[in-house]
Amino acid sequence: MLSAQDAIQLEACLADGGVAVFPADTVYGLCCDPLNERAVRRLYELKGRPAERPAAVMFFALACLLRALREIGARERVAVEALLPGPVTLLLPNRTRRFSLACGPGEGGAGTLGLRVPAWPASLEALAQVDIPVLQSSANLSGEPDARRLRDVPESIRAGADLVLDGGELPGTPSTVIDLSDYERTGEWRVTREGALSITALERVLDAGA
Repeated sequence: MLSAQDAIQLEACLADGGVAVFPADTVYGLCCDPLNERAVRRLYELKGRPAERPAAVMFFALACLLRALREIGARERVAVEALLPGPVTLLLPNRTRRFSLACGPGEGGAGTLGLRVPAWPASLEALAQVDIPVLQSSANLSGEPDARRLRDVPESIRAGADLVLDGGELPGTPSTVIDLSDYERTGEWRVTREGALSITALERVLDAGA
């Protein structure tokens, strides 16, 4: 079980430009300050992830996301509040070009932002106290299986990170990725990666909101 002190340590690590291994509601992740170019580069290097691939921005509580991203449209907000916190990554229009380091190179990449807010289980709910967003990706080597337990995180990643938090065994299925880039305008959506939340559950939420 993680504690308030673990949340404080995580915030301090990120503020200092560090990269951390942490447990989420799905799999183990890597995170850093999304505005720190050096930290983002280190995270990508630890994973062996191509620089052109985008990452997600994670908020540790829904209120923090809604406070930071006031430009979300009315229909999008309904979807966000219905699906988050939860085991999903939502791809939304990045109208104000925020968090460009997470979006991949070029104009097309900067136009879409991936967003996460985990549904913290009781053993990890202390992390909901973290008040800053992070750039996050799964704590595995690019293309390799996701880590369900801390020992499943490659040794090279654990050794290269500035902070490692052990949250025990996690569900092990990554988030479902949902493209909502046209949802505000047309009500259309699509799943780009099937994961922890079923398409049936998404249909109940998103088709009703459309």
